[in-house]
Amino acid sequence: MALRRSLLKLRRRSVPLPPPPPAAMAEDFAAPPVAAAPSLALSLTPAKPEALSGFLRAHLRPDFSSSDLLHLLRRKLRHHPRLAAYDLHVFRWAVGVDSFRHDHSTFEWIARTLAVTDRPDDLREVLRFMISHPCPCAGDGIFSCPRLEPIFRFAIAALCRARRPDQAEAAFADLQRSVDGKPAAASYNVLMSGLSKLGNHEKVIQIYRRMGSDRVNPDVVTFNIMIHSFCKSGGGGGFDFVALFREMKAKGCSPNVVTFNTLIGGFLRRGRIEEGIAVAREMLDLGHAISPATGEMLLRGLCRAGRVSEAGDLVMELLRRGALPEGTDCLELVEELCAVRELDRAAEMVDGLWRVAGRPPGAVTCAALVEALRSSGRVEAAVGLTERMIEAAAPPDAVTFNGLLRALCGGGRAADAERLRMAATRGGFQPDESTFEIVAAGLAGEGRRKEAEAVVEAMLDAGFIPNIRAYNRLMDGLTRKSLTKGG
Repeated sequence: MALRRSLLKLRRRSVPLPPPPPAAMAEDFAAPPVAAAPSLALSLTPAKPEALSGFLRAHLRPDFSSSDLLHLLRRKLRHHPRLAAYDLHVFRWAVGVDSFRHDHSTFEWIARTLAVTDRPDDLREVLRFMISHPCPCAGDGIFSCPRLEPIFRFAIAALCRARRPDQAEAAFADLQRSVDGKPAAASYNVLMSGLSKLGNHEKVIQIYRRMGSDRVNPDVVTFNIMIHSFCKSGGGGGFDFVALFREMKAKGCSPNVVTFNTLIGGFLRRGRIEEGIAVAREMLDLGHAISPATGEMLLRGLCRAGRVSEAGDLVMELLRRGALPEGTDCLELVEELCAVRELDRAAEMVDGLWRVAGRPPGAVTCAALVEALRSSGRVEAAVGLTERMIEAAAPPDAVTFNGLLRALCGGGRAADAERLRMAATRGGFQPDESTFEIVAAGLAGEGRRKEAEAVVEAMLDAGFIPNIRAYNRLMDGLTRKSLTKGG
């Protein structure tokens, strides 16, 4: 793994293709004619070229086949700590052996290896060699190898990742000249996707138009790439992503989830929220489910545009249709509703999410609503929601819970605060020192000294009182509060 990581991280300098070895050298397995060790950086220093001769002699027969060479490259050389860097040199050396001929298996292996180890120049050289030396299954050049197109697709994607768009286009042109008939739409898609990721939107449009002139029918992936490219670039070329969507349906391509998600994202980025919501509704009408990412994107777009009430309406509509994505907690929307004091709408939404999922929508979401209800003076509603969370074995965090206990004690309801604390503890809540102190102080302030002392004893059992001195100080404080109340 360390060797593979080194191959992936670092790029080697291309070594010029040496002349093929003479037949006599091939017969006695002379080392490949390499002037120096490859410059590809590895965790270990590559062995000297002379060490390759013994390795080949030990693992290859004089009359080796393409399957023998593939086994050597894949199973032996690839895992050798000091000879792995010679993979391309062994491939080149085999070209000069009179009794040997590369086929699509060795071509595909070396092309993929060069692609994943970030050697684009060598990859381009191998592709050109593959065109001039067809695979044996191609019938001596009469037909193209069935694996030719998949090899080129992988290579084109790698060249785009290496930021070599010109080489990728040249490789695609070679593919067009070499394949029987016309390349598949998937080959155009690979090139378009790579160019789109590089931000070359004009080239993407050119490739799309070339598909039409080549009479290759675009598929749903083609349109998804085009729409995504237009959404990123802002359009141009006489198109926009809405027109592309219409053209997609006119050509009989059914949009999928990726299409809708891309469209919705494009509309929201341009502030066209109504159209984004319309696309989401059409998505549901066609039987597609809204993904959690799309749902969050819609709600975030409405909230950031200040249309919080409409976002709430959308959530309730999705709840009624049973289309709200699983795992959606609507935290941002609940916080926005609480900020504008639409607490009833926020509570209705949390209740709907709870009913649909059969569990609380999220501890943070519920805690935000509890805190908003408490701070607005609706303590009874906050207590009801907290009790419901406790029953569902999802108690709130200590900060939210302690704030609610403080509100109860401040309203002369310390006994209710103690009952809530005990219920929460049974439901899995982990009280902290402040939890006990708030309830004990509240009970003592109402003249309930014995109950307050019982809370201090529970605090002692929980390990929050380190020594007898701290215990006595707490008890003295309770006595003073009780006397103050009595006085």
